[in-house]
Amino acid sequence: MHLKEQSRINQTSITEFLLLEFSEVRELQILHFFLFLVLYLATVTGNLLIISAVAFDHHLHTPMYFFLVNLAMQDLGQVSVIIPKFMSNSLMNTRHISYSGCVAQVLFFLFFLASDFSLLTVMAYDRYIAICNPLQYEVLMNKQACIQMVTSVWISSFFYGVLHTGGTFAPTFCSNIVNQFFCEIPQLLKLTCSDLYLLEIGIVVVSAVIGLGCFIFIIITYVHIFSAVLKIPSIEGRQKAFSTCLPHLIVFSIFVFTGCFAYLKPTSNTPSHLDLALTIIYSMFPPLMNPVIYSMRNKEIKLSLLKLLGLRHSRNSFFTFLV
Repeated sequence: MHLKEQSRINQTSITEFLLLEFSEVRELQILHFFLFLVLYLATVTGNLLIISAVAFDHHLHTPMYFFLVNLAMQDLGQVSVIIPKFMSNSLMNTRHISYSGCVAQVLFFLFFLASDFSLLTVMAYDRYIAICNPLQYEVLMNKQACIQMVTSVWISSFFYGVLHTGGTFAPTFCSNIVNQFFCEIPQLLKLTCSDLYLLEIGIVVVSAVIGLGCFIFIIITYVHIFSAVLKIPSIEGRQKAFSTCLPHLIVFSIFVFTGCFAYLKPTSNTPSHLDLALTIIYSMFPPLMNPVIYSMRNKEIKLSLLKLLGLRHSRNSFFTFLV
């Protein structure tokens, strides 16, 4: 059913949305299912390995790895909100998602997306204190402070998701055809036929300003970090400092630039390969690559993973960090 045929649908009659299907050919739908299944399992496995490596190695019970575990949990949530539904639709040869399911998808996807961005900002602050002010690190980044930071990230991100979701679904929808493989805000806003969508536009602008502030904060933070690292006399010390900072900077850069391209690019009335590619990159690529980047660039994570896969578990539990 085309967009013009749906133009008279109002919000009261919409009980479900029709998501984008990559192909109408049944064989290709099955192929897409298996491709996304492989990506999903790789993402889940990688992040679970990071969580397990930190949990079972008492040497990694530090603020930096505590934040990393939370990042891995957020990445798991982010992909689990959108990918299983798409795989289910591909397998069952359907495009449907209920109205309430679409609301829940928007809410939790934004929740995990915002918490990812906020936590990456907190992690930049952690690295700044560790390298630029090491004598005060244990005082400023103590157990209670870390728990408070992470709790603030989770709570504020949830309310952020609620705010965006309310702004997105407040207007009346004139169509139920979403030109994306999940309920994405820019695509949903194109379906509105009332001026209430301007509320969500205002929220997006405010969010962009806050995001820009966090971005500037992280850039300034890393300018100070790299200046401090270059002053370290030993080559080994500089390498160790860079090994803990570069993964975070790489992860943050991927997250920001792919997200900006996807959300700031003008949306078209017809689905395009560029829209689809950008959405897949920003929604799936960071959660998939985060554990790879951290494990490849961090020797401590590498050693912990080797111990874990070698079944040599530490007796101490990660949760002793919270006691």
